[in-house]
Amino acid sequence: MNNHKQILRILYLAFALPFVLSVTVTAQKKSTANKPVYYSVPVNTVMRVRLNQELKSEKAHVGDTFTSTLEDPVYSKGGVLLAPQGSTVTGVITHVQRAQKNGKPASMDVQFTSLRLPNGRHRQINGSLTDLSSKGGKSDNEGGVTANTTSHRKAKFIGGGAAGGALIGAIAGGGKGLAIGAGVGAVTGIVGGKLKKGSEVKVESGTQFGVILNHPISLTRYSGA
Repeated sequence: MNNHKQILRILYLAFALPFVLSVTVTAQKKSTANKPVYYSVPVNTVMRVRLNQELKSEKAHVGDTFTSTLEDPVYSKGGVLLAPQGSTVTGVITHVQRAQKNGKPASMDVQFTSLRLPNGRHRQINGSLTDLSSKGGKSDNEGGVTANTTSHRKAKFIGGGAAGGALIGAIAGGGKGLAIGAGVGAVTGIVGGKLKKGSEVKVESGTQFGVILNHPISLTRYSGA
């Protein structure tokens, strides 16, 4: 009787084991197939964005957040869409200097902290303000721009220009100031026997500028909601 049970047990294992192994291998294959593939967006990539609300140095405070909209899609080096046009890039104000009576214009430093895709996916980023000039950078086949100098990371919004609008200024090596854009130059000097105050920063909604990545980010292929 015991021998009969032993034989049945052996036969059961002989038939069941291949089935269990097959199920295990299939589950492993499905797990591997469902694992997301990440693509890297390299450091120094510049994203072109459009400001969603007005920024003013007179009202701004350190820690205030603001949003901008991605104007150009972000692709991987192989042409895989990672972040479509319309994605949201969030920034935060890190320093505000009001205009001075000695003619020195106001300035605002900002940092960019996150990227939110239209499908709701969210990625933390470390980005800085930069201009959209291709000077000092190179374009790739997907239409993105990669800067090749770290000085682009020291840009800030400064007051100035004939219309009092904001300019993007970059502090170059040696403490020398470099203003980027038309109508450069804050008003200085004495007017009517009094020192004239410098211009406040006013960045209008819809202003376009660049966000340069200080660190690479990883994203999966974009798919709609």
